Amino acid sequence: MRCPFCGTTKDRVVDSRMSKEAVTIRRRRECVNCKKRFTTYEEIEDVTYVVVKKDKRREPFDRHKLFAGLKRACEKRPVGIVQLQEIVNDVEHLLHSKPDKEITTSEIGEFVIDELRALDQVAYVRFASVYRDFKSLDQFLAELTNLLQIERQ
Repeated sequence: MRCPFCGTTKDRVVDSRMSKEAVTIRRRRECVNCKKRFTTYEEIEDVTYVVVKKDKRREPFDRHKLFAGLKRACEKRPVGIVQLQEIVNDVEHLLHSKPDKEITTSEIGEFVIDELRALDQVAYVRFASVYRDFKSLDQFLAELTNLLQIERQ
């Protein structure tokens, strides 16, 4: 930390206190060079993850939007809210493990599809039909046939 009075980078922390909301830490510092005191504040930097859409648009990752899509796919299915929250948490862990702060919708979609396939096949087909944007009954049938072949193996 640079002293605002003399510009030296050597100081010592005299006192530290957390704010009432526990969002920032107030530190009282004393410059080793000029002996003057000054206050600094530390706060956690929010990391914003970005989702890259198919049309190359970028928007912030929204866990509520993903959860709402999962809830729609699992409507009237024997899938619990906790299981859906775990999938959303797993997607967030996937984001945190990436070296950059961007993820494509295809990465998210394929991850979620794999999770839903193991969890509930009807929810999987519902999610896949929206995610893969089926335009015809043939595409839908091809996905069902693929699912049946996987099931038989």
